[in-house]
Amino acid sequence: MAFLFDACSKVPVTGRRQFNLLPESQMMGMSFTQYKDVLSQSSVLPENDERTIMVKRVGNKIAKAAQEYLDKNNQSKRTKGFEWEFNVIEENMVNAWCMPGGKVAFYTGILPITMTEAGIAVVMGHEVAHAIARHGNERMSQQLAIQLGGVGLSKALEEKPDVVKNIFLSSYGLGSQLGSLKYSRNHESEGDKMGLLFMAKAGYNPEEAIDFWGRMSEAGGEQPPEFMSTHPSHETRINDLKEFLPEALKYYTKP
Repeated sequence: MAFLFDACSKVPVTGRRQFNLLPESQMMGMSFTQYKDVLSQSSVLPENDERTIMVKRVGNKIAKAAQEYLDKNNQSKRTKGFEWEFNVIEENMVNAWCMPGGKVAFYTGILPITMTEAGIAVVMGHEVAHAIARHGNERMSQQLAIQLGGVGLSKALEEKPDVVKNIFLSSYGLGSQLGSLKYSRNHESEGDKMGLLFMAKAGYNPEEAIDFWGRMSEAGGEQPPEFMSTHPSHETRINDLKEFLPEALKYYTKP
């Protein structure tokens, strides 16, 4: 009963009801292991690198703001067991991701598009939102059902560990471009709204999100028609952000 109560819950900010079949404790256990593996196989920038310092500063501010929002809205359990960690990987890939438990990675390839600390906050807020909203859990639950017939996670790990690992990594966008993450359009839109609010509460002007996605649109080249894509078109995304902006601005106080 306790598991069912936790599995069926409302997503912060949007209030959407979701049902996740995978225990978050197991998801975080996999996350911590995979995060170490990714870092060990990557060229991680040192702690004293200016880019690392900036990403960590933004990450900690966004995480603090998100936690304050959750605490105020009686949703603190969303981050139970989280161990926030922020790293920058030297690779020319326009990508960033956040695994369950607050394990975040930025690739240097996205930094020329973020341009500023506020630009980093746009991406950071969006990725932190995915983790807090447990979008990866939803996505992985769906993929396990499709590929393994709904076998329980423990059984799947025992019988087909490589398949489970690949599903897990693809569910969090590792190895893919930022615009091609394995989230649904609803997840992406939800991440945008939550991220906008979190960055505003952290002291970053949420209007920067409009400029950032404009730059992403210019850098991304041609996109497939929206009905063929798992994510909103840049135009749709920008229009949705503009619509939600007044709500996010309620949480923004100029430094």
